[in-house]
Amino acid sequence: MNKQKKGIIITSILIVVVIAIVVSLYFYGLGSVSKSSGKTIPVTFVVKPGESKITIVKNLKKANLIRSEITAYIYLLSHNKLNIQAGEYIFDRSMNLKEIVDDLSSGDTNKRAQTIAITFIEGQKLTEFVDIICDAFAYNPQDVMAILDDEDFLKELIDKYWFLSDKILNDAIYYPLEGYLFPDTYEFYNDASVKHIVYRLLDNTEKKLADYKDKILNSGYDVHEIITMASIIEKEALTEEDRKGVSQVIYKRLEKGMSLGMDVTTYYAVKKSLSEPLTFEDLNTNSPYNTRNANLIGLPVGPICNVSLQSIDAALNPSKTNYLYFYADLATGKVYFAEDYQEFLQYKTQLGG
Repeated sequence: MNKQKKGIIITSILIVVVIAIVVSLYFYGLGSVSKSSGKTIPVTFVVKPGESKITIVKNLKKANLIRSEITAYIYLLSHNKLNIQAGEYIFDRSMNLKEIVDDLSSGDTNKRAQTIAITFIEGQKLTEFVDIICDAFAYNPQDVMAILDDEDFLKELIDKYWFLSDKILNDAIYYPLEGYLFPDTYEFYNDASVKHIVYRLLDNTEKKLADYKDKILNSGYDVHEIITMASIIEKEALTEEDRKGVSQVIYKRLEKGMSLGMDVTTYYAVKKSLSEPLTFEDLNTNSPYNTRNANLIGLPVGPICNVSLQSIDAALNPSKTNYLYFYADLATGKVYFAEDYQEFLQYKTQLGG
């Protein structure tokens, strides 16, 4: 065999090997990022109007939803999948490239026609959030609570979100995710799972807390304590000024080693609504939530409601005053502040407390 023929054979072999490698890489790129079907965390992916295919593919890769940008480009061109619809999509990393592109090109129109919009209001407790979810999706409250209390699920969430810690696993806490589910209006597919709903709310919490992350981490208090403060503020005050005033009283009392002495924590501890009267027994209940019990010095064991951004801001930016007491007028929502106990008693007497 002459050198020319050998060269042709070697070249042919190299070409075949290269083609085989390219084909293998292409088919590898078609596969899903994760093989754990049904166990991976749902990913919210947004396509903005007018966004280029190159940008969309790069964002898919950045979100770790596809294995290969090159494979994605080839697939889009070879399968004529260029009409990608703008909108918000929910993907799973167990989905392969074809499934993702099919959803993007179809716009998920069938699912979009079957969506449910639900609103969670700041100051509501987790049990109220559960009621809203059950009313909207016809879920059983006990089944929903079982998921929200599942330790394995909670540990997954702790691993995923920087603002969740092992503190939520404390056995004394009534509801581990209390305080962390961001109140807002959301749109879900009508077959949304409870876990998906939780992820959406926590994703929003992460987004809202982004601007406050550095301040929280440098505040001298951990995230759980800041959210707990914010939840008390949420229940006690309505206006920005009053929220920051209540925040200042909390800090002042913590610094002095005093009990917080705040009724809203007692209501949560004994599971009463604010419209019900508190009894002497309620006020003295031995609970890690009840700050009216003089034996509890410091913050409650956890948040007492789900909080607004305004209350989180107030928890991080207390007013610069010397108030040590306040009286919240439930009839008007106005909060009256006092520097000493006698002034507090005057407000309480005048306002019929």
